[in-house]
Amino acid sequence: MAEERVPVRVGDRVLALTHLDKPWWPGFSKRDALRYYTAVTPVLVPLLADRPASFVRAPDGVAGDRFVAKHVPPGAPEWVPRMTLEGKEGERQQVVVDDPATLMWAVNLGCVEFHVPQWRGDPDRHDRLVLDLDPGPGVDVIGCCAVALRLREIVAAEDGFGELRAVVSGSKGLHLYADCDALAEEPAVAAARRIAERLAEERPETVTAVMAKDRRAGRVFIDWSQNRSAKTTCSPYSLRLAHPDAPSVACPISWDEAEAAHEPEELRFTPDQALERLDAGA
Repeated sequence: MAEERVPVRVGDRVLALTHLDKPWWPGFSKRDALRYYTAVTPVLVPLLADRPASFVRAPDGVAGDRFVAKHVPPGAPEWVPRMTLEGKEGERQQVVVDDPATLMWAVNLGCVEFHVPQWRGDPDRHDRLVLDLDPGPGVDVIGCCAVALRLREIVAAEDGFGELRAVVSGSKGLHLYADCDALAEEPAVAAARRIAERLAEERPETVTAVMAKDRRAGRVFIDWSQNRSAKTTCSPYSLRLAHPDAPSVACPISWDEAEAAHEPEELRFTPDQALERLDAGA
């Protein structure tokens, strides 16, 4: 049987969508993923624009194989934006999700998660700082919230950074972002490390800034290294493959929500919940 191809116009591009009824999670199909990404396009594309994207592809959904894709895939349309980067193995081209058609093209390929660096256009001009809070054994996202609330105070006292914003990673922890103005890689890494180590010194029983996994039990690890130009974090509003039962979303939360939450389930958001929050202006 010939593969069904459904033509869809996105802006001035026509895409041929395929395998729309393929289940990506129980009760959530590729069609549902495309609908979700269509709905969040106005907020997601500006977050991805001018940043080289790394994708977590899972063409057969959460139960199938998954892999990280950085290079522009063979057969990519000429109109797909791309950026040339220097890597350990020489130059490579990566997709830049600058427009709705590129986003839909990527999802149609089975790109479920969208990861980007902390810079736009130039890897030595970071426009934001990130603190990636990863809960160790015996800790959950509620423990991360307690750490995040103190980090908010610390970052507020730092020069050169905007207000810290909290995003539930959609997996286990939190991503915290603060805007900055064209910060080079090394100063960005140094600032994040300084902030992380300050809190680890304040709260050695519950926080670590050391990468060694044997130091993480009962603590929240503040991963400052995510500010390296070669590293990426999952974008807000991306779907996540973290749970086998249903998709979760990397979802922004308010500081009031971070302070009030008592159970991890309060901070796990489905695509429908993420869209409801957007509609409500959350």
